[in-house]
Amino acid sequence: MIPDRQRVPVLDVDATPLRVDELIHAMGGLIAEGNTATVLGHNLHSVTLFHSCPDFRSLYQDSAIVLLDGAPVALLWGLAHRKQLRPLGQGAMAYRLGSMDWIPELGKLPGLQRLAVVGAGREANTKAVMRLRSIVPGVRVDGMPGEGWDGATEDAVVKWLSDFRPQLVLLGLGMPLQETVLLRRLGELPPAVYCAVGGAIEQVAGIQKLAPRWLGRLGLEWAWRLLLHPERVAYRVFVEPWKLAGLLIRRRFQPSQTKGQ
Repeated sequence: MIPDRQRVPVLDVDATPLRVDELIHAMGGLIAEGNTATVLGHNLHSVTLFHSCPDFRSLYQDSAIVLLDGAPVALLWGLAHRKQLRPLGQGAMAYRLGSMDWIPELGKLPGLQRLAVVGAGREANTKAVMRLRSIVPGVRVDGMPGEGWDGATEDAVVKWLSDFRPQLVLLGLGMPLQETVLLRRLGELPPAVYCAVGGAIEQVAGIQKLAPRWLGRLGLEWAWRLLLHPERVAYRVFVEPWKLAGLLIRRRFQPSQTKGQ
């Protein structure tokens, strides 16, 4: 059973607050149902896209699970639900789940028989598949790289997934490409649980160095990524929060433009 969505104040989004064991249990339920479902995550980048792109917003609103991925999102959610958290002895960061918090636990996922890994370069995808085979022994794991993604690659991946018929798909094309692909092709894809995992495939492969988990608990993982990949992260750290603030202010004063979208 998946808990109800809970509001993240200020950011005006809903999320599904789960810890790792709860997420694994919920994903097992989705696999048992055998229907198509998506597992997404909210960080400041996704919240910006949520408020600026109606299609992106609809994908998140229709998703089975929306994790508290980014530290600011988790902290704002925690401030609103601190009375609920206090008796549990839990802080908000216990519910902040990045992809690498739960992917290593997939061996505990009940009913999993076929796992697909889509994204990253050929070397990273191959290494990630090999590592996942050790994490989920007895499960058939295979992958398709996403390097140089274009229409032909997308068509090939859709056909491959239709033939493979996985129960769980780790889709790591980066945001917003992975979400755009889901928007375009979800109706053509075989029933499965599709998880948008960003750059986690390279992290599973050991090609991209993972930030220490204690930095994540302190909400400082962005600083690690900025240090290692300034060209990728600088815009999101220094510019996008201001863009999001403008979108939220406009939404506050012109709610009729986004109501029901």
